[in-house]
Amino acid sequence: MIFKDELSKRVEEANLIIDSYIPEAGSHDREIIDAMRYSVDAGGKRLRPVLMKSFYTLFGGKGDCVKPFMAAMEMLHTYSLVHDDLPALDNDDYRRGRYTTHKQYGEPLAILAGDGLLHQAYETAIKAFDLTEDTGTVVKALKIFGDKTGIHGMLGGQTADVINTGRMIDDDLMYYIYENKTGALIEGSMMIGAALAGAGDDECNLVKQIGSCIGMAFQIQDDILDVTGDEKELGKPIGSDAEENKNTYVKLVGLEKSKELAKEYSEKAKKSLEMF
Repeated sequence: MIFKDELSKRVEEANLIIDSYIPEAGSHDREIIDAMRYSVDAGGKRLRPVLMKSFYTLFGGKGDCVKPFMAAMEMLHTYSLVHDDLPALDNDDYRRGRYTTHKQYGEPLAILAGDGLLHQAYETAIKAFDLTEDTGTVVKALKIFGDKTGIHGMLGGQTADVINTGRMIDDDLMYYIYENKTGALIEGSMMIGAALAGAGDDECNLVKQIGSCIGMAFQIQDDILDVTGDEKELGKPIGSDAEENKNTYVKLVGLEKSKELAKEYSEKAKKSLEMF
């Protein structure tokens, strides 16, 4: 396997699946659906749906019941980015190399587009019931989806991040923020894939641990790239975290220690995966 070619193929598959679940625009809802589609079509790594499908396959999953969840997770992830970019939160003008949704469509429609993607995510996920006779696995996946996206997951981490911006925080709170605002959706994606394939609770808990390490490594690396990255390659301004006085691992422990932590979490995830 050539990794880049395989990844490109899986990302393209995810894009086609996501696109198939975006609703068609009518005469009266065209503006909000156009804004929703613009937000989702901004691209990105599609990390979460790709990981979801990979773990579904890893645990022997067959059939299409994973597809609605792949689309739903990316819709929900995109909604969080649309709202993150708003002037009241991160106040970003660019994401993935083009205008953020509020810069393109205005703040009111961006808020509503984010709301639309949030609701559409759940409408889409429940369509998995129509694609499998094993409804128990869909129920389990929906519970994971709700848990990892709500106040005890992504939303909780984002809230802690926002209310502590500009304050001095300790390592425990920094870990909580990253474990939830970033790690929760990565963990949830992997766990949903495993659960839909019939993985047991012990296996799902192990997958959660792996996802936690990947999420931490991912977000710490994002901190590092905000300092050292290339603006054209990243598609967003460099140094925005410092400008907004955001709490990051680079700010907390320094650049070199952050690089060590990203590597440690990556190696831990790889080692845990070996048992599969």
